[in-house]
Amino acid sequence: MKITYWSDFACPYCYIGNTRLKRAIKDLNLDVEFNIRAFELDQNAPKDVESTTVERFALKYGLSIDDAKKQVSQISSLGIDEGIDFKYETTLYTNTRDAHRLMKLAEDRHPEIASDLATLLFDAYFVENLKLADFDVLMKTGVKAGLKEDDIKEVLESDLYDTQVQQDEDIAFNGGVHAVPFYLFDGKYSIPGALSYEDFKSVLSQIVSENEVDDDKDTDNCADGVCKI
Repeated sequence: MKITYWSDFACPYCYIGNTRLKRAIKDLNLDVEFNIRAFELDQNAPKDVESTTVERFALKYGLSIDDAKKQVSQISSLGIDEGIDFKYETTLYTNTRDAHRLMKLAEDRHPEIASDLATLLFDAYFVENLKLADFDVLMKTGVKAGLKEDDIKEVLESDLYDTQVQQDEDIAFNGGVHAVPFYLFDGKYSIPGALSYEDFKSVLSQIVSENEVDDDKDTDNCADGVCKI
């Protein structure tokens, strides 16, 4: 099965949803190929921290600081329920373009570590509360995932893979995707949002069953004295 998904490393539901999805995949013992696509929540986000997560949340949704803090805490609880040391309130919101370009480097030269790098970038933001626009943070995270220092430096000191990141976002916008996470299973089943573990498991099981039926239809065979042509 091939799963393409759009997400941003500053998106809490992306990390939560991916964690649930991977748990469902593991429990169903499925062979899955991931295609990770970039989606910046804010392409104009600053390189430096200019506001707290609670302040941004309150401003965006027209909430009081206290109400915003409660909602942020509730989202953190969802992450904690998935076994993540989720600290959403103290995240340091900055631009994530370079983090996405780093992902493109991994997918291009070392696809076998791309999924691990994605998890490490999510952890850097939500667990360690680091700035994903910071050169040293991205360098250390990339090296930890298995990328070479020289390759990371080459990307971060240039605009390498910027076009690929923009292409991912253009595909999303042109396809009507305006929020993440957004999942596409086998190029034909789309799921917007972070489903529960049980719902992901149900969707995956249904797709597997439908694929098995399609495979049977496509198989050359003879039955009851009649052969398919």
